[in-house]
Amino acid sequence: MFFFSFLFSILSTAVCYTLESSFVSEEAAMSSESPKSVDGVKSRIAPYGLWLLIALVATNLLTLYTFAIHPASGSELFYSGSRDTSHSVAKLNEALDNLEVTQRELLRVKQELSESLSLLDALSRGKAAGDRPRDGDDCQCFISKKDDFPRADEFQKLVTPQMLPLGFSSQLKTDALTSPVGHACLMHKEDLEEYMQYKAGELCPDDESLTQKLLTGGCEPLPRRRCFARLPAGYKEPFPVPKSFWTSPPDENIIWTAYTCKSFECLNARKKKRIFADCLDCFDLEGRESERWAGSATAGGGLDLSIEEVLSFKPGGSIRIGLDIGGGSGTFAVRMREHNVTIVTTTLNFDGPFNSFISLRGVIPLYLTVSQRFPFFDNTLDIVHSMHVLSNWIPLGMLDFILFDIDRILRPGGILWLDHFFCIENQLNEVYIPMIERLGYKKLRWTVGKKLDRGPELMERYLTAVLEKPFTR
Repeated sequence: MFFFSFLFSILSTAVCYTLESSFVSEEAAMSSESPKSVDGVKSRIAPYGLWLLIALVATNLLTLYTFAIHPASGSELFYSGSRDTSHSVAKLNEALDNLEVTQRELLRVKQELSESLSLLDALSRGKAAGDRPRDGDDCQCFISKKDDFPRADEFQKLVTPQMLPLGFSSQLKTDALTSPVGHACLMHKEDLEEYMQYKAGELCPDDESLTQKLLTGGCEPLPRRRCFARLPAGYKEPFPVPKSFWTSPPDENIIWTAYTCKSFECLNARKKKRIFADCLDCFDLEGRESERWAGSATAGGGLDLSIEEVLSFKPGGSIRIGLDIGGGSGTFAVRMREHNVTIVTTTLNFDGPFNSFISLRGVIPLYLTVSQRFPFFDNTLDIVHSMHVLSNWIPLGMLDFILFDIDRILRPGGILWLDHFFCIENQLNEVYIPMIERLGYKKLRWTVGKKLDRGPELMERYLTAVLEKPFTR
């Protein structure tokens, strides 16, 4: 402030001196002329004199104001030493924090406006249709409001859009990132609230059962958490490959609290009891599991195909990567790895440590339900396999979406191996065969057989099919 008043004073003085010299020179030149000319010069000078007077008065007043309000300004004006910038940095950080708060508030307003517009659009479309029922009206609609979300502080921190530090990204087409949470999570608000109740930076709750309950209820993807996963007590280094393929891992490498059995010995003993359990003998690597998909390329061509037989349908080495949907304990992935093929196995932990067991064998588990979109890009995988999982227990509408999602991730010429797909005989002919054939795949192998494990009176059937995706459409 002092600097501007000082500069203004200098400029005013310079203007005064210049104008005064000019007016004196002009008046001297006009002195030899008539009195009327001199009077004309004086009349022109008068307004400038008034302006100069006002400028000088204003300058003085401004200077007085500066020293009265900022008495230290004059002493700091010509300070040449090193200045302490901590106060300035603190002020800058405070300004940046305020800016971030403002940006978040703008994002919140933007989201609320978008939700309101979506609601208005939905209402207007409903009114335009005369409120008549349409396809899909029997499902629940998820037009969520802020109050629908859990109030857990960690959840709110997670789902709040985070501004990009460098501003708008032309690649991402946004200026903020938002952590995704499955829309069906709102159907399980209390469970989700419990799931997000933890202390940040400390051990996560021992809540695997709750986690899987949320996943199977459609709350997928689950929200991230800022806590440390619990570790098995007495964890030991895994066996090296290939020993790990066919050697049961130590019990100490598993957290057993979520399961009925507390050891692999207990899991393997289940097959001797008359109980129902998912993949009853999957953990017994010396039993039936050791025989699955084994054999040569000419194993017989029935329902039970060998891996070598399926690989022989394509040029050698062209099957390299793939997906096994609902792969139990990972034996299919192990067999394929023995043939230099990398397989990712989706599985859940239905009363058994399936994901941990798969990883300890040295192949890749993916904790994913069959309802979730496969996390692969279009036309990328060489093979997709499913044994028992893709069958008539899945709702028809969902199965249709799953088949098209499989088609999306398979490359042209890729293989879909439906391994022991099961259903009722009349369902097979009337529903499932038309659904599968609609994909337009070439049938490399197609075998139908009887499923008798629950009795012939149920008229259940197996379908094993090896199908090739077309190269063009």
